[in-house]
Amino acid sequence: MKNQLYQELKNLANKSTLPCTILSVEKLPDGSCGDINFFAVNDIFKRSYYDLFNEIEGQNNVSFEDFDEVIEGKPYTAHIPKEPKFEDICFRAAWNNEHIHTYVDTTKMYGYWTEDFLLPINCNHEENISYCQFMYALNKEMDTGKFSAVSPDISSFVIKVCLELRNERDFFASMDIVTNDIREYTGSIDACILTIDKEQEKFEIISESVKDNAYCIKDIFSKFDYEIVGCWESLVAETNNIIIRNDDDIKHYKTLAPKWLQTFIDANGKTLCLMPFLHHGTIIGYLYISNFDTTNLTRIKETIELISFFLTAEVANHAFLEKLEYLSNVDMLTGVFNRNCMNVNVDELSLKLKLEPKPFSVAFCDLNGLKTINDNGGHNSGDQLLKDAAKVLKEVFYNDKIYRAGGDEFAIISLDSTEEEFLQKLSQLRKLACDPNWLNFAIGHYHDESSGNLRLAMRYADENMYEDKNAFYEQHPEKRR
Repeated sequence: MKNQLYQELKNLANKSTLPCTILSVEKLPDGSCGDINFFAVNDIFKRSYYDLFNEIEGQNNVSFEDFDEVIEGKPYTAHIPKEPKFEDICFRAAWNNEHIHTYVDTTKMYGYWTEDFLLPINCNHEENISYCQFMYALNKEMDTGKFSAVSPDISSFVIKVCLELRNERDFFASMDIVTNDIREYTGSIDACILTIDKEQEKFEIISESVKDNAYCIKDIFSKFDYEIVGCWESLVAETNNIIIRNDDDIKHYKTLAPKWLQTFIDANGKTLCLMPFLHHGTIIGYLYISNFDTTNLTRIKETIELISFFLTAEVANHAFLEKLEYLSNVDMLTGVFNRNCMNVNVDELSLKLKLEPKPFSVAFCDLNGLKTINDNGGHNSGDQLLKDAAKVLKEVFYNDKIYRAGGDEFAIISLDSTEEEFLQKLSQLRKLACDPNWLNFAIGHYHDESSGNLRLAMRYADENMYEDKNAFYEQHPEKRR
């Protein structure tokens, strides 16, 4: 290794004032990228890599002075994960004589943004080996100036996206337009934006675009368990996005996430760009672009990285507003709608039914014996009883509106059930909630066929419920409050 070429390239690396390594890049017989090795490194690079080596592998039995022998001549993957995007730019610099400058969010890996420089090296080399010079600089915070130096067509497209996000359209309508623009710009077959709720292990496709509307992405993803999407977090833990360009990349990621990659293959996936939306250190969603034009990979990557900042802000704001709406409308103990939501809905629905009467049913369900449960078992037992009650109500009235109208009282409004269907639901509820020592409802209902007077129907149902409650306490006087 200590030949004339090594000495020349070692001297070249040592002239750099940045961490620098000369990389040897193999070209395989089929023209694809093979092994990438550290050929020669300067002391600045050696120091940073030495510190990383000790941190990752917890080894300090190799001195800094002898560390050249540990890394020079070795694959770059010996101590850090394989990175297809890095291999792509190395190959292009070494074999296509491209001068490459990238700015990458590596804060999850190193706590810094990384500015990379790759330069081709013109020297005599083996038929299947070429060389490039790799240097980098680290920035603790994102330098927006680094992102400002982009090509006019990228700038124009990003500005177009930002203007669309700032218009007066509904959030989902704007996201649909932006997703379609991204799909067309990247020359992809399909693209979508999805949100992630890690706590509840849920994901949702909020916008999609498919060329010629050939299929529906939501239908495809509806068949996936959360773990399919959830595994992406570990895959992007050491990079800022996932890019699949060819079969080699598919094989690489299949070793890391076989179940997900199989769904990708089954959907005729060939190429993929997956960009996470990172907000306050948490992934809140992804931009998913599949079967895109790989001839414009660099332009696509730069564009998507820029757009992701703006999309992240929009998705985070939307999630925040949805959370506020949820908190203002849902009872946090039971998960059904709260009294405030019921009042608003009743006001709106009363007006609609008055103008356009249609059949509807209402019911009031009041827990019998809650005070006794609280007195004997404490409020924790009472809270558990309320949760159990709500669970049963949601099971029975799965397509109706359920409200916690008061402390132990629930209200149901049904617009989609016939009177017979609603009575069947009430019968099922009585069978599931018939334990006088735990879950037992006093139930009152009313069906309106044509008058459209919701408030009157609710009053009748409430009166019927109290008749039912009095009958319960006549049979169980010891539980009377």
